[in-house]
This record gives sequence, structure tokens and C-alpha cells, in this order.
Amino acid sequence: MKKYISGFALLLVVLSACKVSKDVKTPKPDLPDTFRNAAAAKDTSSIADIQWKSFFADATLQKLIDSAIVRNYDMQIAVKNIEASQLLFKQTKWNNVPTADLSVTANTTRSSLNTLNGLSLAQYGLPNHVEDYLVGLDVSWEADIWGKIRDQKKAAFATYLQTEEAKNAIQTTLVANVSQGYYNLLMLDAQLDIAHSNVRLNDSTLRIIRLQYDAGQVTLLAVQQQEAQLQSAAELVPQFEQNIAIQENALRILTGSLPDKIARTVKLDEMTIPANISTGLPIALVSRRPDVKSAELQLVIANNNVGINKAAMYPDLRITASGGLESFKASSWFNIPASIFGIVAGSIAQPLLEHKQLKTQYEVAEVQRDKAVLQFRQSVLNAVGEVSDALVKIEKLKVQQDIAANRVSTLQHATSNANLLFKNGMATYLEVITAQSNVLQSELDLASVKRDELNAVSDLYRSLGGGWR
Repeated sequence: MKKYISGFALLLVVLSACKVSKDVKTPKPDLPDTFRNAAAAKDTSSIADIQWKSFFADATLQKLIDSAIVRNYDMQIAVKNIEASQLLFKQTKWNNVPTADLSVTANTTRSSLNTLNGLSLAQYGLPNHVEDYLVGLDVSWEADIWGKIRDQKKAAFATYLQTEEAKNAIQTTLVANVSQGYYNLLMLDAQLDIAHSNVRLNDSTLRIIRLQYDAGQVTLLAVQQQEAQLQSAAELVPQFEQNIAIQENALRILTGSLPDKIARTVKLDEMTIPANISTGLPIALVSRRPDVKSAELQLVIANNNVGINKAAMYPDLRITASGGLESFKASSWFNIPASIFGIVAGSIAQPLLEHKQLKTQYEVAEVQRDKAVLQFRQSVLNAVGEVSDALVKIEKLKVQQDIAANRVSTLQHATSNANLLFKNGMATYLEVITAQSNVLQSELDLASVKRDELNAVSDLYRSLGGGWR
């Protein structure tokens, strides 16, 4: 008997070491040696390795991001998903443990004398009232011959890691959204100041034109056109004030707070772009980007699901045992060893009629695994594309900003000269109105370009996988 038991146990160990399906390894993604538009550099480090508190130096912005990470509801939901996944993973560790059920029953049966049982009991002089008392323990254990339970554990662990990556992905997006919202707020502040300044400039010009009108030097048309120019500039003020309030509300909601004002201590012109923006090697995206790592974990889950569905097509070996105390009288219920009973059984169950259904589920799991491979490749491709897009934006926006800054400087000098010439009667009021309109639009455009450049740097930081550290 010992020889048979030892041989059976050895057979279980050997079979348990076997895997009925072959895993598909994570494919090697097609990656360039360097990102497009990236400066050739020997340094393999990346700005994504910098913690967000060091990358974003502005104190107000740091406070907003910190509040968003702690209080944003999407982040809190992601944390709850992690907690739930962790509990499910811990539960899978008990899948190898036998199930045990304790039962305590007591029943009494009285057979009718008008039935066969009652007549039989009466014929032999037995009482027709029978009592039965039982306390028993039922134990059942399924041998993990085909690795199904092992695959369940691996899939649960990969799912848990995936929820971690989902949280990291939300944080990287949140950091980028808060920073870009903050930059947009600074741009609106700058544009509001430009509008106020232009209103004052137009008001000053209007007073001069009115004096000239009173002196008969210009017609009423000149006054009306300058008033229209002043009103056009003044109309921008409530528009920018409205946009500022809406942007403040949006930022406050991102940080999990009620809509309210946001105090700012810096201006848009004081925000600087890092001189050296290192991107590192493209291969690092696979280990740094949370969405790419999540896609890689999805392939792990798909591999294990294939194994689980394949194992479901093979026989299950289950060992059961029952034991306890049973008696027909309560007084002798715990009379040991007379009341002891025990049963041990082994069973092998092979699916027959549902084989087609199980095979279909297995084939679907294989298709899902193939899809996971494609999704992983797509996530890597998207990541490389996002980095390349951000790099070209930074490069071209810098050129645009230099051009816009020179244009603003030229038009500011032109406006100043037009006012002087107008006061001396050497320029018409139309030339002054045109100059003031041009300088207003160019200053607004310059603020927009500066905001876009800051946003591009923030987007590069996110696309490289920065922000979750």
C-alpha cells in the first residue's frame, strides 16, 4: 500500500509540473535607435526619471499636483481597484488548500404503520420512531495536475500588477493635465493684462482724436472708429475673465476641491523651458510607460487564461474524505470509538458532452492572447509616436516663439511711432488704429505660443512615462 501511495504521489508531482499550453513570450517591439527630432546625445538618462516635484519647480503648481494625486476621485477609484485586486490575489493562494465543511445534524423519523417501512418495523418488533445524530467533517481536495490553479494564481497576480499600472497611468495623465491647466491659466492672466493695457492705449488715443475733432482737424468718423476700436479691446476683458474663472474651476475639480479662485505668484513670462531635454533611449519606454507595462501584463493574463481553459478539457482528480460521530441515540452520540465513522474516496471526472463548449472557450482564449500581442505592439507604437510628436512641437514652437517675440517688438515700436506721428499730424488716425489692432493680436498670439511650448514640454514628460514617481 505504501508503495502504491508513494508512486501515486510521485505521479501527481510529475503531472503537476507539466503545463498543457505553451506561453507566448512578450514580443520584441520594433523600436528606433533614437526618437525622431531628438537631439543626438550620449546621455541615456531621461527627464521621465525625474520625480515630478523636481521637474515642476513652481510652488503653486506643485501644491496643485500634490492635491490632485491625493484627492482626485479617479485616483481614489484606482486605489480601490488595487485593494480589490489585491484581495482577489490573496484569495487565489488558498486554491490549493482542501475545502472542509463541518456539519452537525439531528433528526427524528416516525414511520407510518400504513406504509411498508412501518409494517416491516412492526413485524420485527422494532420501534417505528428512529433518531439520528451526526457531527461530521467533509474534506475535498482537487489535485492541480494540469496547472490550472497555478495559472489562476499567475493571472490574479498579473491583474493585481495591472491595477497598479492603471493607477500610475492615471497619475501621469493627471500630472500633465494639472500642469497644462496651470499654464493655460497663466496665459489667460497674461492675455487679460494685455487687454487691459490695450484698453488704456485706445482710451488715450480716443481722447486725442476727440480733441482734434473739437478743433475741426478730423471728422466724426475718426471718433467713431476709435470708439469701436476701444470697445473691441474692452470686449476681450470679460471674455478672458470668464475663461480664467472656468479654468480655475476645472483645476480645482481636478484636485478634488470645490470650484474657487487659485492664487498665483508667477507670470507666464517667468516660466522657463529647460535648456536640455533628454529623452533617453526608446527601449526604456517598455519598462517606464504604465500603459505599455499594462499591455505587457495583459499578455501574461491571456497566456494563463489559455492554460486555464486548456486544463478544463482534461480530467479532474478529486479526493474526498468524510468522518465524524454518528449515533441513533443522543446519549451515545459521543461514545468513542463506537460512534466513529469514516469514508475516503477518489474520483476522476472527464467532461464529455460539454467538450465542444470547452474547446470553443479554449480557442477564444487563444484569439484573446493573439489580440493581447497586437495591443502590446500598438501601445509601444503609440508611445513612440507621442514622444516624437512632443519633440517636434517643442522644436517648432521655439522657432514660432522667437518669430512672434520679434513681431511683437516690431509692432510695439510701430505703434509708438504711429502715435507720435499722429500727434504731429504726420499720420492718419487709421494708421494708429491699425497699429494698435496689430500689436494687440500679436501680443495675444505670443502668450498662446508660450503656453503651447510649456504644454509640449509637459506632454513630453508624460509621453516618456514621467509623473508617477
